[in-house]
Amino acid sequence: MTLNTFAPKSGEETGKRIARLSAGSSVAVIGAGAFGGWTALNLLRKGYDVTLIDTWGPGNSRSSSGDETRVIRSTYGANEFYFDLNVRALTLWKEHEARWKTKLFQNKGVLWMCYQAYTPVVDESIPFAEKHNMRYERLSREEIIKRYAIVNTDDLSHAWLDPYGGCLRAREACQAVYKGFIAEGGMVVQAQVIPGKLEQNRLTSLQLSNGQSFHADLYIFACGSWLGKLFPGVLGNTITCTKQEVYYFGAPLDNPAPYENFPVWVDVDGKDFYYGIPGNSYRGFKVGVDERGEPFDPTHGDRISNPDVLSKARKFLAHRFPGLKDAPLIENRVCPYENSPDGNFLFDHHPEAGNLFFLGGGSGHGFKHGPALGELVSEIIAGDKAIPELFLLRK
Repeated sequence: MTLNTFAPKSGEETGKRIARLSAGSSVAVIGAGAFGGWTALNLLRKGYDVTLIDTWGPGNSRSSSGDETRVIRSTYGANEFYFDLNVRALTLWKEHEARWKTKLFQNKGVLWMCYQAYTPVVDESIPFAEKHNMRYERLSREEIIKRYAIVNTDDLSHAWLDPYGGCLRAREACQAVYKGFIAEGGMVVQAQVIPGKLEQNRLTSLQLSNGQSFHADLYIFACGSWLGKLFPGVLGNTITCTKQEVYYFGAPLDNPAPYENFPVWVDVDGKDFYYGIPGNSYRGFKVGVDERGEPFDPTHGDRISNPDVLSKARKFLAHRFPGLKDAPLIENRVCPYENSPDGNFLFDHHPEAGNLFFLGGGSGHGFKHGPALGELVSEIIAGDKAIPELFLLRK
């Protein structure tokens, strides 16, 4: 399993084309998270009859799309595909903020704190940033200290500031997409789903927990950490769930402003990749652990922090931000990562059913791409584009 997904493996953007689904056909999208919600909305706009089904609702606390915030950044090393996908997503986030009159994107910038003179995950993205006129700013250790006095720079070489990134309000965004989908005529069902029989290369139906059967021309399962459990024979070793911990620490009583106003940040140590999202709705100084955690059951697993993981995070925090050495832990969350083997997203049909598609593999970095990915999936279903090779199910 990949250690982190700040720069997933690259692949060809051209892949395979599927048979075009006629406009007016019925589509069931299972999962109202970042991938499913945006896909349902974009398919609806393409003229399909779309029903969005979710067990616990958009942004619920069991989901990978829940919690308060998610990072939005274009930096993906030498992977131009994801850089471009995020640029498109950022445009769509801003457009929908205006359409829905709901603030979702916070342009706080993203500060990459680098240990080495050359840091591939950042440096290899610089040509793409310049191509899009989204240039980064390089900060020496002295400039970091002058601008961000709360940072200990002793073991840093420099930092890069991406002024165009920031964070998204995750739970609110999922619910905004859901409401927008309904407002535009989409149908929603709250129920657990069990796939029906596969006959003649097709999924015949869905069985719902309310006792009903549901039939559609095409089914898209975008149910995050549950994908591997729903289809163990096909995805059991492809989509796995790990327990990722997120902590909210209280800023110092006498000087909270520098912590509230700090950019989104990533500590590029090559292993843990701690990251943080400060200053969202005064919830505290958020610290996330990107190193893959223990296997996790997203349905029945308790959202309780692992003392060893928390202790290690506290040690890091005291080192990088000395003013938070004795900061109280005011909240902790668990973010279930739905990991693919190489960190790439998954979009492909079931090998035995051409009308049953899998959409997932967010791998801890998918949320930001939701609008652009949903748009791309709708174009693939409509026959306008091919599935990118790097999204295809590996045999």
